[in-house]
Amino acid sequence: MQRMKTDLLVIGAGSGGLSVAAGAAQMGAKVVLLEPGEMGGDCLNYGCVPSKALIASASRAHRMAHAEAFGVADAAPQVDYAAAQAHVAETVARIAPMDSQERFEGFGVTVIREAGRFVSPTEVQAGAHVIAARRIVIATGSSPFVPPIPGLSDVPYLTNETLWQLRERPGHLLVIGGGPIGLEMAQAHRRLGSEVTVIEAQRALGREDPELAAIVLEELRAEGVTILEDIQARTVRGQGGAIEVETADGAVHRGTHLLVAVGRRPNIDGLGLDAAGIETAQAGIAVDEGLRTTNRRVYAIGDVSGGPQFTHVAGYHAGLVVRNALFGLPVKVKPQILPRATYTAPELAQVGLTETEARRIHGDRLEVIRLPYQHNDRAIAMRQSAGLLKVMVVKGRPVGASMAGAQAGELIGLWALALSARLKMSDIAGMVVPYPTIGELNKRLAGTYFSPRLFENETVKKVVGLVQRWLP
Repeated sequence: MQRMKTDLLVIGAGSGGLSVAAGAAQMGAKVVLLEPGEMGGDCLNYGCVPSKALIASASRAHRMAHAEAFGVADAAPQVDYAAAQAHVAETVARIAPMDSQERFEGFGVTVIREAGRFVSPTEVQAGAHVIAARRIVIATGSSPFVPPIPGLSDVPYLTNETLWQLRERPGHLLVIGGGPIGLEMAQAHRRLGSEVTVIEAQRALGREDPELAAIVLEELRAEGVTILEDIQARTVRGQGGAIEVETADGAVHRGTHLLVAVGRRPNIDGLGLDAAGIETAQAGIAVDEGLRTTNRRVYAIGDVSGGPQFTHVAGYHAGLVVRNALFGLPVKVKPQILPRATYTAPELAQVGLTETEARRIHGDRLEVIRLPYQHNDRAIAMRQSAGLLKVMVVKGRPVGASMAGAQAGELIGLWALALSARLKMSDIAGMVVPYPTIGELNKRLAGTYFSPRLFENETVKKVVGLVQRWLP
């Protein structure tokens, strides 16, 4: 065995691990990075990047088929599914150099393409290497969870990791799971010409505000996606090209391909956590508010830490760990400032408390400010006026924002800043935005908060009257 010593050892080269490694190395720490698979992790290779590339292809096809309202003749798109997947692969390839081994070695990081396994509280074995580290970061991410549905293991099925290998468009895609991944891919494939049936055991988009989720589900159904809710998949049978899913109500749903999208599980197998004294929780590795495990020298970040499973959350975690591990600064995860978005059309986005959560916590002190997209001139011009913004306000400060509509994933950023910086509604109302833009919705919503306070307030009217009487 070759023995090495380092300041910081990072296990996993996904979004979080790469951010830690790059930041620490560029600030002078000696860093070793372990990765047995693809550099860039799930997001680059199987998740965020390829899915958004396929969604972009699907969006182009949809626009061609629905152009008449804009004075352009509808045209039936001639979809080349293999070419769409080639676009996905090209997108990944263009971004991959940013996550490459060569780039990180250029930062001074020692990259070892092996899996890591703890052999002591401060040592990890990776192939022929045993690395002793002052601090260790576990950033191994997550993998698709495959439920124990009878018969599933006997039929060919897809996950977000294998979907990108397809080159022939599914004739009828069956999707088990009505969460963000399942519905994003359901809509994309419907727009690319596949028949699609989604089977969800509970409520589709169940984590989201029901009022806003309904806006998205209505659009997907209008586009021809069959969405079955509160119906559990009981058995699966068949073979490639002819797969059947029987649901608990006795119905049989037939398709050519099956996508399983029911959630993800943390990648902790084979890490040898017991040897390091690291405990696990139901959702992943147990961590404190500063992302430290039960071994105080070891941190866990991103999906493996059991929190929200998003690339930007892993990046946020990485920044906190670098501050603590390199400078000894106290850090604390603030889950209330972490936004999320679902990239269906219309999009869904959330930060902070939902209306239900805010009512439970704040009771009568809560004000819910609502603004439909139909009041936005740009949305009307683009024929994308189906949507709604809701902001939860307590004592003049937002505590949460929920939205469904065009560019919701972009709009939510302002409210994430508002929660992070503890801005007041007056700060949002005071900004100036270009006209006409979708971004005006945020400012107008803040204005809606103040409208009754200004225009329906008798005291304000009396003051204005007095001032006008005395002004020269």
